[in-house]
Amino acid sequence: LIDCGLTDEVCAALTSALKSNPSHLRELDLSGNKIRDSGVKLLSAELEDPHCKLEIL
Repeated sequence: LIDCGLTDEVCAALTSALKSNPSHLRELDLSGNKIRDSGVKLLSAELEDPHCKLEIL
């Protein structure tokens, strides 16, 4: 999802989707987006979930 104009609001929706849907997603590249600290914190917290398969963010 590189350079898609994503914002912190999208991070909240993405985090919710990762929690509610079993995913085999291992890597997620969000570079070049408009994500600030609050969005990064949401996604980082998801990485701590034992069910989260993401290895690289």
